[in-house]
Amino acid sequence: MIRPSSRREKDLPDGLILFLAWAPTRYFGSQPALGNAMQDCATKAGLVVNEPAGYNPVMIVLTHTGGVAMTNCFLIAHDAAKQAVLFDAPDHTVEPLLQQAAAQGWEVTGLWLTHGHFDHFADHAVVRQTCPDVRILLHALDEPKARHPDVQTRLFQLPFTILPLKADAHVSDNQKLKIGSLEVVVLHTPGHSPGHVAYYFPEEEVLVGGDLIIGGSIGRTDLPDSDPEQMVASIRRVMSLPPSTRLLGGHGRATTLAEERRDNPFVQEILDGAP
Repeated sequence: MIRPSSRREKDLPDGLILFLAWAPTRYFGSQPALGNAMQDCATKAGLVVNEPAGYNPVMIVLTHTGGVAMTNCFLIAHDAAKQAVLFDAPDHTVEPLLQQAAAQGWEVTGLWLTHGHFDHFADHAVVRQTCPDVRILLHALDEPKARHPDVQTRLFQLPFTILPLKADAHVSDNQKLKIGSLEVVVLHTPGHSPGHVAYYFPEEEVLVGGDLIIGGSIGRTDLPDSDPEQMVASIRRVMSLPPSTRLLGGHGRATTLAEERRDNPFVQEILDGAP
């Protein structure tokens, strides 16, 4: 279960939103349910923490939205392990999240990209400069876009320069990753982009979905390397996950797959159409 904050306090950096995910307690004894760093972070975000009996918070998600395309950047942390990973790096967006990671004592071990469109990786050099040991992951099919960002800079007439990016490793479909003890499954979801992926936390029922389904709409398929048929297959695949799955999309607010099934006309058309 994931609980969003209902309001934002002035001492949390402007634009940051916090979520806590809960899972059954894995320890025995009288350990405190909330660590000091997590309690402090929750307090700053104005989150009223009502612990379910027998449950323990295991995941913290901080969100910052910005850049020319108003793209979401997520910092997901496992507080007990003091580890965190950034998901996507929109232009002019990552610094507040990196500052919060440092304040909470989390080591940012990765920048895991959903795809190679400029608004999802433009700040990669800022992340690398701040966290030299960070490992940047990307699907191989989207590496050409990241290595030659000038193509997108010209196409979209961007007012800033993006440094070329070479990923430290490539992700693949059904690959298992970890943030502390949080298990993450890579889902290859092409259509919007050939190397588009989503990152699924099965136990916490959280999906970092990139630009596949984005809060009442879906990602564009009119770009040079988009594929509408692959997009349909990817949406069908993701919508087969539990309806309660919390969707953290690349743009817009967080929703659930159940909400998208109920309210998203593009998703409805795909699911109700012929397979």
